[in-house]
Amino acid sequence: MSDFKQDAAHLLELVGGKENIQAVTHCATRMRFVLVDPENADKNQIEALESVKGSFTQAGQFQVIIGNRVSDFFNEFQAISGIEGTSKDNVKRVGKSNMNWLQQLMANLAEIFSPLIPAIIIGGLILGFRNVLEGVQIEALGQAIVDGAPAFTNSGEPIYNTIVDVSPFWNGVNHFLWLPGEAIFHFLPVGITWAVTRKMGTTQILGIVLGITLVSPQLLNAYGVEEILAGDVQQWDFGFFQLDMIGYQAQVIPAMLAGFTLAYLERFFRKITPEAISMIVVPFFALVPTIFIAHAVIGPIGWQLGKWLADGVQWGLSGSLNWLFGFIFGGLYAPFVVTGLHHMTNAIDLQLVAEYNQTILWPMIAFSNIAQGSAVLAIWWKNRHDEKESAVSLPAAISAYLGVTEPALFGINIKYVYPLVAGMIGSAFAGMYSVATSTAAYTIGVGGLPGILSATNSSYLNFGIAMAIAFFVPFVLVFIFEKYNVLTDQKLEGLPIPKLGS
Repeated sequence: MSDFKQDAAHLLELVGGKENIQAVTHCATRMRFVLVDPENADKNQIEALESVKGSFTQAGQFQVIIGNRVSDFFNEFQAISGIEGTSKDNVKRVGKSNMNWLQQLMANLAEIFSPLIPAIIIGGLILGFRNVLEGVQIEALGQAIVDGAPAFTNSGEPIYNTIVDVSPFWNGVNHFLWLPGEAIFHFLPVGITWAVTRKMGTTQILGIVLGITLVSPQLLNAYGVEEILAGDVQQWDFGFFQLDMIGYQAQVIPAMLAGFTLAYLERFFRKITPEAISMIVVPFFALVPTIFIAHAVIGPIGWQLGKWLADGVQWGLSGSLNWLFGFIFGGLYAPFVVTGLHHMTNAIDLQLVAEYNQTILWPMIAFSNIAQGSAVLAIWWKNRHDEKESAVSLPAAISAYLGVTEPALFGINIKYVYPLVAGMIGSAFAGMYSVATSTAAYTIGVGGLPGILSATNSSYLNFGIAMAIAFFVPFVLVFIFEKYNVLTDQKLEGLPIPKLGS
């Protein structure tokens, strides 16, 4: 730990000293500060420290990238500064005082969806694997036999067996994997209502119960569209009015609205209820009315809002100018990550999956990850003999290829500008091709190169081509930009951006 002592002391001085620190903590790779005056932090000198791999400001926090040994660095920083660390939640709370309303909205969305992302990613991998088992015809497995005769399509093409058609073992695996797959996506509202109550600091078990009431087996499954349209729906009969018993499986917006209703009702009743009876009164008068409101008002309205949102995005993705939509979204996704706006896309993707059983939007996120990673890979290649530069750029590129772009964006691309632009251009062209060819994924998956595992049956080839565009275009552009001195002397946040050596 002693090897961090000097850098920790210098960092304390360069962030403006102890008196300029409101709160400090660390995450897996970064020191996270809330500073009294962020302008007092000397970013150039901080990034020159041997232990530092980059810095950036996001969500009202000044974050310094240290790497996997950040906990050792943090302990040394605490010992030198005499500042007690605080929890990440408290740092987030204090940091919000430095954010405008839009940044706070994005931060709140992030806090709702971030805890759900691991499960959603696992679900995406499961659906992708099941897709390979049951949806991909393999000629080597022979032609499918139906009623004792070889099977053909309406156009006369032979239909070949899938893996589950010929293997009892993999057929069993395929059926078994639907158990977690269904739990993650059909019962997603349970996770959302829990996450909302967690974010709002209210009773989390009530959020879980509320979510279950939105997806209960007593209700008509939200995927039963034909029954809903035909009016074949059971009802709760209250005598003078009836209420349809419709579930909200996989629905995002109804679950979010219901979760916030529960949280605000609980806060209200907790304020006006005497402490002696609050344990009984507050949960009852918060939960039961919310359940009724969710099914009578919020659910139908939220479902319609979600449908309009999904239809609007789907129109952009499938209309006559869909290639332009793809070009713009693909190009701008990396800046979305920088500003935190990318958290909004999680809700949109999940709504698209609920409405259309696939999403054309999410693949562009995977391509943006690859594009930013390739821009950093080009930086690494040109400076591979620089040990310090390689220690930052190569791990950042690998991380981006595996779906986590923050090290690449904040450690390299934003700092030097032209790799960021090269990645944006590559991502824009990959997005344009992807949307123009209706390249789709079954759901959110692992970003970057593993993203192809979530592709639909008909999208593997185009997904691969778009990946190749995202990989090669930024890599080549970085060399072109340096050769012709394009954007290599630009400034960002008032700081000079040095040109890397060739």
